[in-house]
Amino acid sequence: MLLISLLHFFHSPDIEMSLASRPLSLSAGLCGSEAPPARADATFKVTMVPGDGVGPELMTAVKEVFKAGDVPVEFEEFHLSEVQNMASEEKLDQVLTSMKNNKVAIKGKIHTPMEFKGELASYEMRLRRKLDLFANVVHVNSLPGYSTRHNNLDLVIIREQTEGEYSSLEHESVTGVIECLKIITREKSRRIAKFAFDYATKKGRNKVTAVHKANIMKLGDGLFLQSCAEVAQLYPKIKYENIIIDNCCMQLVQNPYQFDVLVMPNLYGNIIDNLAAGLVGGAGVVPGESYSAEYAVFETGARHPFAQAVGRNIANPTAMLLSASNMLRHLNLEYHSQMVSDAVKRVIKQGKVRTGDLGGYATSDEFTRAVIANLAV
Repeated sequence: MLLISLLHFFHSPDIEMSLASRPLSLSAGLCGSEAPPARADATFKVTMVPGDGVGPELMTAVKEVFKAGDVPVEFEEFHLSEVQNMASEEKLDQVLTSMKNNKVAIKGKIHTPMEFKGELASYEMRLRRKLDLFANVVHVNSLPGYSTRHNNLDLVIIREQTEGEYSSLEHESVTGVIECLKIITREKSRRIAKFAFDYATKKGRNKVTAVHKANIMKLGDGLFLQSCAEVAQLYPKIKYENIIIDNCCMQLVQNPYQFDVLVMPNLYGNIIDNLAAGLVGGAGVVPGESYSAEYAVFETGARHPFAQAVGRNIANPTAMLLSASNMLRHLNLEYHSQMVSDAVKRVIKQGKVRTGDLGGYATSDEFTRAVIANLAV
């Protein structure tokens, strides 16, 4: 357990509030040749939260691939759902305890019902806040062998996800008038900006672009923009730009190659994540991950429960399997990580077994079996 704790410590993101602190260590994958080799005699415990919609089906794919690949990971599985009457303070505490013990989790989308039932903050949001999962990272990368309007894309979206528009502060000031508060703080804006610049430095990226709406929200987004500009001065080797959110959406559709790393507040990140995922194949192919000082949670980049596909065996396991591969890299299981990601990409590149969202006719099970068959290739 001591070894596992040390591995988690050295491979979790550095979010020291001092801007002069040591460089960020996002995961084992960022450490290059300095990372020690994977240990075959170590078994890592990981918290699994399948979530709603097709989440449980996608997790089944992960478990089957891990079993076939003899991946040294043991899952602690918890079912937390607001729409399936499987959500309570007790269940949330159980999930949090497991995540705090294991430091690493993989989860599906926990669907948030639109009906107000006395609690504004969803279980998904409460989970992030209690673990302080402030940084969401979505790497949008074209899949070899699958052509879209824009090919060879390689950009990163970094989103602050503990405040902003999702602060859950709403009230009816007078009848028929709702006030919804957007919270932006200097502390968290500088923290996510530093995370983005540290990420760019570690990954050899050349540019960070801050996305905002400071022309309208002059104080809130103005503070976010000012914080990013202040942090940018500490990284003279990284080019810094800023762009208004609506123009950013248009530019992503017209010429996404101009972007490298984008950093933004909560709601904008949610929108851009989904838009960018659509550029390379949709919600079923883009992995994502969220970080705090101590914890890492791996999930799909575009968060959709895909409820209409439940039980139909048509969901694309690609995004979840690639998220699981990134999780293995974070755990310093580089060999197993590469094995899984290579198998997934090989199946897509071959083009014989593709799910409906990628223009094919394969079921989720058929895609999973194809990945397993390619593990040993």
